[in-house]
Amino acid sequence: MKRSGTADMPLHYGKVPPWLYERMSALGLSIIEVILMDYGKNEVLRRLADPFWFQSFGAVMGMDWHSSGITTSVMGALKRSINPNSQALGLYICGGKGKFSRETPSELIQIADKTGLNGHELVRASKLSAKVDNTAIQDGYQLYLHNFILADNGSWSVVQQGMHESDGTARRYHWHSGNIKSFIEEPHTGINGVSRGKILNLTDAEASENRKGILDISHTDSIDVMKDFSRLILPAHHDVQASDVDLKRLGALLYLTREQQPQNFEDLLMLEGVGPRTMQSLALVSEVIHGAPSRFADPARFSFAHGGKDGHPFPVPTKTYDESISILRKGIEKSKLGNSDKLNTLNKLHQIVAATEKDFIPDFDIQQVIEEERQNSWRFGGKTVFGDAEPPKKPKPIQLSLF
Repeated sequence: MKRSGTADMPLHYGKVPPWLYERMSALGLSIIEVILMDYGKNEVLRRLADPFWFQSFGAVMGMDWHSSGITTSVMGALKRSINPNSQALGLYICGGKGKFSRETPSELIQIADKTGLNGHELVRASKLSAKVDNTAIQDGYQLYLHNFILADNGSWSVVQQGMHESDGTARRYHWHSGNIKSFIEEPHTGINGVSRGKILNLTDAEASENRKGILDISHTDSIDVMKDFSRLILPAHHDVQASDVDLKRLGALLYLTREQQPQNFEDLLMLEGVGPRTMQSLALVSEVIHGAPSRFADPARFSFAHGGKDGHPFPVPTKTYDESISILRKGIEKSKLGNSDKLNTLNKLHQIVAATEKDFIPDFDIQQVIEEERQNSWRFGGKTVFGDAEPPKKPKPIQLSLF
């Protein structure tokens, strides 16, 4: 089994405001429900075990696109919205941050009693995953968050995070039961965090002989240990810059949603009446649901769905956010009644954006796009942790010609 990636994450403190947390819970539940309906429980677990998808998922929900806070907030919001619906969804989320992480064993035993799963094996998996990342991998990070995501078929994923006290960075670790052959030999689907040069990693396959007696493998350079990783570099700067985004993909999406009209695409007729700003958000939400794994290398792009709580790249457009949730919820409810047209339309939206990218040549200024969003934020109910967005003295047009 190979690891899926690493990422550098600045450690951020602070709380998610209630107005965003409520929306994150609703949107997160809706996205998970659609993935369940279209791809099944194992796919939900696989995605949560993918560091790149997870970061993009958090960004599309309005969290700071590059920070460690995504982990705590996303898992907290999902636990809040999924667990009351666990029996219907077949998914359970245990653990959390700090003292809540220590409740994981008792939560797993309770779930096992309800589902008939082997609770002791699940508790063992939870404890071993934490023990490996806190002890077997001596990288300077101490775990402070542990979430165990369980399906009623016995499959599971783990998302846990550690803090490095000396430099204010965090590392997120991902596990997936589908990839586990051994808890002590390359068990991870991904490890996110700052490369520390030489590390002691007793889970590496190359350390099998060391585990038998030679424990000191600190001479192994991290380049060799981490060679199977594709690296997601999450910079210290908070603002979104052109270098953080795949401009071809973002440009094609903006061109399609702002310059074109749904009635020009027969497959999008179910979205007629949806404004260009909501269409932009829906396109990115649809990509999180239906996009291939290769499309999540630039999580910053997904912050163009619903902004960020600290105002980067722009304030969270709460009216647009609510419309995105409403369209998803209506599509889910209709799909349960046998009419999946609206959810199929969202999939078509993603496919059309992806097709538009093929011959698209980006010719726009990303800072102009961000400035337009900020100038018009008040129109869409823009909010940050600092307050509500206010109209500029001279409002710019609602839609600029970018191309």
